[in-house]
Amino acid sequence: MGLVFDSISKKVGKDVHIDNVSFEFKTGSRNILLGRTLAGKTSLLRLMAGLDRPTSGRILIDGEDITGKSVRKRSVAMVYQQFINYPSLTVYKNIASPLKIARVKKNEIDRRVRKTAAMLHIEDLLDRLPAELSGGQQQRVAIARALVKETDLLLMDEPLVNLDYKLREELRVELQEIFKRGKAIVVYTTTEPTEALMLGGSIVVIDEGRVLQTGPTPEVYRNPATTKVAEVFSDPPINFLRGTVFSGSAHLGKDMEIPLTGHLGSLEDGKYTFGVRSNHLFLSRKDKEDAEIPARVELTEINGSETFIHANYDGFRLVVQEKGVRPVQIGAEIRIYVSPSCFFAFDGEGSLVASPSREIFEKRVG
Repeated sequence: MGLVFDSISKKVGKDVHIDNVSFEFKTGSRNILLGRTLAGKTSLLRLMAGLDRPTSGRILIDGEDITGKSVRKRSVAMVYQQFINYPSLTVYKNIASPLKIARVKKNEIDRRVRKTAAMLHIEDLLDRLPAELSGGQQQRVAIARALVKETDLLLMDEPLVNLDYKLREELRVELQEIFKRGKAIVVYTTTEPTEALMLGGSIVVIDEGRVLQTGPTPEVYRNPATTKVAEVFSDPPINFLRGTVFSGSAHLGKDMEIPLTGHLGSLEDGKYTFGVRSNHLFLSRKDKEDAEIPARVELTEINGSETFIHANYDGFRLVVQEKGVRPVQIGAEIRIYVSPSCFFAFDGEGSLVASPSREIFEKRVG
């Protein structure tokens, strides 16, 4: 049992915000909604919470149709992007506020507030006002206020997006442990593939109000059903090379030929789109079987411990993700190396027909 979306659509005037969406989240599960900005993630959360009603379809929890139930009659808590706290109340009173509204006994309120504050490492801040806290501490308070309710459904709408990198990393780790302890159905939205992978659980990849693919998060990442899923679930964006298969080889662009071995061995003659993620491209040969791609550098981005090299090969835009600082001149001619074992293959309709094996994938990443 759990949460079920049964053919849900949401229209506002002539605009379709959610288009015939169906999925199921099991009780106690952790679920990620991954999509770009305006993909429909927040719209789905509002429907789950009861803040909006669908135009058509049904929403069920544990087999009960709750489509028409208001938010006040649902066991739900929600955390937003912004740090929404009551400025005139202490941290303790902020966390306790939903329990007071629900008329929970005073000693039970105290027990739950202190337990939840300890989980989020803010037990020493209970007497402070929100204005005296950092942004990360304020968001911890907002999360604690949602967790303390111990609801059946916990909705989190990109709750870490406004925090700096270090705070996001800390809270992601802590939230994973908190989610494991709870019994709620957790639904967490993000635009970041890396965050989705770190949180794990199950994933719903959405785009323009439509569900593209669902399943265990690592499996969807390793086996994107379509080129669109691969685009959404890759950061930097996945590299695509169009090619033709004939005579036992794949011919990509004007200068690249790769043998059809391993997972590519069953490809029939025809036209395909070959995809490879940026962390599977290198500026030096890693194996004698690696294919070589001649390219021209268009842009270099140095981001902390990584360098992203944007290059052009026969009109195809490629991004190479290299560890460390790798200064490369714009306009320079370079050689990019890739193992044929790391290519995804999509047919003419954009559907996945071959993906790297799990072992090879993890070997190249590591």
